[in-house]
Amino acid sequence: MRNNGEERDAALVQSVDRAVAILELLARNGEAGITEIAAELGVHKSSASRLVYTLRARELVEQNGERGPFRIGLGMLEFAGAVTGQLDCVRLGGPVCSTLAERLGETVNIAVLDGNRAVNVSQARGSSAVAAQNWVGRRTPLHATSSGKVLLAGESPESQERLLAGDLEPCAPRTITDPVRLRAVLRRTAEDGYATCIEELEPGLHAVAVPVFGAHGDVVAAISAAGPAYRLSQKRIPEIVDELRTASRDLSVRMGHPVS
Repeated sequence: MRNNGEERDAALVQSVDRAVAILELLARNGEAGITEIAAELGVHKSSASRLVYTLRARELVEQNGERGPFRIGLGMLEFAGAVTGQLDCVRLGGPVCSTLAERLGETVNIAVLDGNRAVNVSQARGSSAVAAQNWVGRRTPLHATSSGKVLLAGESPESQERLLAGDLEPCAPRTITDPVRLRAVLRRTAEDGYATCIEELEPGLHAVAVPVFGAHGDVVAAISAAGPAYRLSQKRIPEIVDELRTASRDLSVRMGHPVS
């Protein structure tokens, strides 16, 4: 027998499912009234009304007049904008990645923030890259990658502290798992405008990344170059940082960041 808490949780999940169904209906049909929405959900009109007016209160749907049908609200633009930004990174970042990878001879990736991870959305391999590993779609720890450090350094102090308070898993012997040390690394990343990863994700793998900026000056992505330690040496990092910054400026402008 389920207890009251389990029944309440089930009801909340059902409400979420029905709310999403309403948004899908409005996206598909353009607009719909309470009667049509109730029929679509298979519920009484009073139940449909409560759901719709809750969505309206959050500006996710809007009503045409006092008694008119409902349609998708402007509040949905906030969600659409976030997704569009990531899609723009993929669409606009591809040519930038390819050009940079050709110049450096290394693997170049663009990553965006996905909760407490970085997810790679675009990749190009240079002529010297011998490994065939595909990083696109791979979610990597923020504290153990150069892109992750750049993305985290661009977040608010509160967001940074939430991650630092969690479990900083060791991915390799050189992974930074000390919150005090990582906090200092993030400060340096923000000051220097780039981050390195010296065998912190995988033994023998080096990487360096710089931020990509959006229209409002916020960090929307990170662009990185990675390669084996014997080739992407620490002595070579300043040269690579310069190349990454040039590519970042190009991509940032394409993302709407004003030219400085």
